[in-house]
Amino acid sequence: MTRRCLLAAALAAPLARTAAPKIPIGITDWNLRLSAKPEAIPLAAQLGFDGIQISCGRRLVDDKMPLDNPEVIARCLALSKQHKIPIHGTCADRLHENGLKSDPLAVRWVHDSIRLTRALGTRVLLLPFFGKWALQTRQEMDYTGDALRELAPEAEKADVILGLEDTNSAEDNVRILDRARSSNVQVYYDVGNSTNGGFDVLKEIRWLGKDRICQIHLKDNPNYLGEGKIQFAPIMAAIREIGFRGYAVLETDSKSPATLEADMRRNLAYIRGL
Repeated sequence: MTRRCLLAAALAAPLARTAAPKIPIGITDWNLRLSAKPEAIPLAAQLGFDGIQISCGRRLVDDKMPLDNPEVIARCLALSKQHKIPIHGTCADRLHENGLKSDPLAVRWVHDSIRLTRALGTRVLLLPFFGKWALQTRQEMDYTGDALRELAPEAEKADVILGLEDTNSAEDNVRILDRARSSNVQVYYDVGNSTNGGFDVLKEIRWLGKDRICQIHLKDNPNYLGEGKIQFAPIMAAIREIGFRGYAVLETDSKSPATLEADMRRNLAYIRGL
């Protein structure tokens, strides 16, 4: 190699690192204390986030989820456009009341949530499995995988990804994905849940890879990011290492309503700094 080639290579390396796309950072509307409310959208933009995750709502209105209203959908879309902030995903938080692992009503809410996700022009729909609806046995996991296999064709047709967020290991989640038999069923990885469950977050992120993770929640509640037990620098490095280019989404608590904006800016600045 000539001296000219060596010099060109030396100059190109830092430029390549600089040009690598940044991972967009989103926020959940429920952590802004504006669950299923369009007003969360301008607040997320004001705080400097790259996107926002909108919940469909837990408390029914006229036997429908609060987001299931053409006027609410239209307002969300208008505010997203006005404030130039994407809606990067949704959450079927009604599943906290009717869990997909055994409650037949849950299938209805997932059907409705797929339709609402498409109406918002976004792709990732989070399906939560927590509390009494956590997946604790192989039988519950198998039932869920079978239910997802039935729901997957509709998600595929709508170009919507069903993201599982739960307290299970990466291996258990992949068994559910395998049973669902659809690339539109993926893992919504949460570093806080996995750390609290005693799982090796770095190992799981690398093992799952970018093709099985649709989005990622970042949190270490009740701590500010970087000030608790979770080491975020190696986690962000692992996320980049696998080639993940989706949203990393803060699901961080605020100390109080009065400090919400300052707390969100603080956590966002920390992650951006990494």
